[in-house]
Amino acid sequence: MFDFDDSRLEDPEVLAAAAPLLMNLASSGARVRREAAMAEAPLAALDDVDRPRAVIAYGPEARLLRAVLEPVCPVPFVAWPALGLPGWVGPLDIVLLIGRRGPESMAVAHEAVRRGCRLIVACPPDSPLAERSASRSTTLLPVNTGDPLAAAVVFLVALHRLGLGPSTNPEAIAAAMDGVAERCAARTDVSVNPAKTMALDLADASPLVWGGSVLAARASRRIVEALRLASGRIGLAADASDLRSLLHQAPPRDPFADPFEEGTQERRPGLVLIDDGQDDAAAAEARLRLERTAQAADIRITRLEHFEDSVVERYATVLLTGLFSAAYLQIGLGRTAP
Repeated sequence: MFDFDDSRLEDPEVLAAAAPLLMNLASSGARVRREAAMAEAPLAALDDVDRPRAVIAYGPEARLLRAVLEPVCPVPFVAWPALGLPGWVGPLDIVLLIGRRGPESMAVAHEAVRRGCRLIVACPPDSPLAERSASRSTTLLPVNTGDPLAAAVVFLVALHRLGLGPSTNPEAIAAAMDGVAERCAARTDVSVNPAKTMALDLADASPLVWGGSVLAARASRRIVEALRLASGRIGLAADASDLRSLLHQAPPRDPFADPFEEGTQERRPGLVLIDDGQDDAAAAEARLRLERTAQAADIRITRLEHFEDSVVERYATVLLTGLFSAAYLQIGLGRTAP
């Protein structure tokens, strides 16, 4: 049983012990810059590649690529979740392979090469996956950090060069992430640090996270996964109707319960709403109903918002803020090494 202690969020010794966790998040922008710079030469070679019949993406953040590409891609785009490739995939198609899935990625690479597909793979150049992917139709993007979001940004640049996606500016995305790192830094007081504020909001809660747009929904799943790992609690990212049902079932708040006495009351949910300014009419209505339901049940609402810049910058900003919040929740609960 871990009790949240907000003093840990300002304790220099505690924060020093948690520095590796926070520094990994703070360097997210640097990883985007580094991966994009390393891939410049192979990306330039894609300018002469013919338009494919279809694009199949496999690996971490494949659904992020699909969410960005679907509104504008002139050919079918598939985020393939299963091992292997669809039976119809062949030499007229492009396979995007974001590595780091071990034998599964190796199997997809082998199948793509066997079928003669144009293959674009992101992985270390000296890795077994790079060796397995080698062919005359393969473009290797030398991604080394293992950060799936940084690799996804490089793929978005590649898709733009192929005439399949919107313009993507890695420097602007990295700068947006640097801004989050600055606002969420350990030295920043809780009163102006959005990640520490969110951690305080969820100190004694089971997180429910919702986003209205496709990208906000994708961010909600990534954030709730981080919150679950950080806290050891049940958390959920789901459709608004499912979350409303859980909010209706929340136990009433007991003003006389002792928060330091284990088992005094069932843990109540905390609602996190992600807003990237991309809601359609249905999402806006769902957001309003969620807010009203939470307010009627006296459930605390935390908002992660970013309305400016490109859709990818908005995604990266809210996602990284949520990941910082998970880190501070972990620190406040004393789940980091002393």
